[in-house]
Amino acid sequence: MALTQWGFVYTAAGCDPDRDVTVVDTGRCRTVLVGVERPDQAPAVAARPGADGAQLIELCGAFGPVWTARVTEQIGDRIPVSAVGYDPETIDRLHAIFS
Repeated sequence: MALTQWGFVYTAAGCDPDRDVTVVDTGRCRTVLVGVERPDQAPAVAARPGADGAQLIELCGAFGPVWTARVTEQIGDRIPVSAVGYDPETIDRLHAIFS
């Protein structure tokens, strides 16, 4: 089976998940990117692409394992949920961005 539709949820200051939605459709694969301002918005937001036929959901690395688990609980075993991760060498630089 080919990947034809997936969703990515990211977090950034000022994002509104009802407004900040971008769809990239190549004709062979549809990607839905949704921005949230707070991690607690992610479980409900991630369920939207899943309900619309996404085959997988990815979360930006800012969510971490706790919010990834909460999204997974919301989605259930219907589709895979994964999160971007950062290697130990980049953690200090990542923290500097958000300090």
